[in-house]
Amino acid sequence: MGKQWKAAGKTANADKKGRIFTKLAKEIAVAAKMGGPDPDANPRLSLAISAARSQSCPKDTIERAIKRGAGLTGEDVNYEDAVYEGFGPHQVAVIVECQTDNKNRTFSDIRTIFAKKKGNLGAAGSVAWMFDRVSYFEAEKADVTDAEEDAIEVGANEVEHSEGNIYDFYGEPNDLGGIREALVARGWDVKTAELSYKPKNFTELNDEQLAEVHEFLAALDDNDDTARISASIK
Repeated sequence: MGKQWKAAGKTANADKKGRIFTKLAKEIAVAAKMGGPDPDANPRLSLAISAARSQSCPKDTIERAIKRGAGLTGEDVNYEDAVYEGFGPHQVAVIVECQTDNKNRTFSDIRTIFAKKKGNLGAAGSVAWMFDRVSYFEAEKADVTDAEEDAIEVGANEVEHSEGNIYDFYGEPNDLGGIREALVARGWDVKTAELSYKPKNFTELNDEQLAEVHEFLAALDDNDDTARISASIK
């Protein structure tokens, strides 16, 4: 998987949409806590708000999350980043990035999912060496003339066609902000811009095995603390 794994049709029902809104609000709150409540001066918050709007997250939910993260509601935001690594079914390498206010709970939940779905949760570094750390961008443009030329011009190392007029761009981790600004300047609507893990090699699977891996990844994605999932599948 070149980008974070995404559950197919994960906005298909109200329950899943509610979970997505919860995760988006958490990212907004964390971004506001780290960089302040002004999206113009806080790139991470600006991207989090854009991601929330793209999922039709209610305006009041977004505003409340900003205020909460910035400490304007009197609530404490104590979320921490936590990363878990291991192998899913059929030896698919997996990295799960979480945001949690209770690492013991989150570790227990993730470990249980790995165990139930025939996976093996490993120690830190157990599969990270199988991935490159990159800046990742999902961007859309109404009239795509030459995506590869745009990638060169913005300083990206690689570009892949996703679907329709949507393309995935990859660059060095330190170039996250610069590439995003350059893509926007060249007319791209940047849907996602974040640090990611890109697999160096993909695990070969048949259709039945892939379905089993997707079920495992969906279970991880359903966990409230899961923010992003990277896996060695296409």
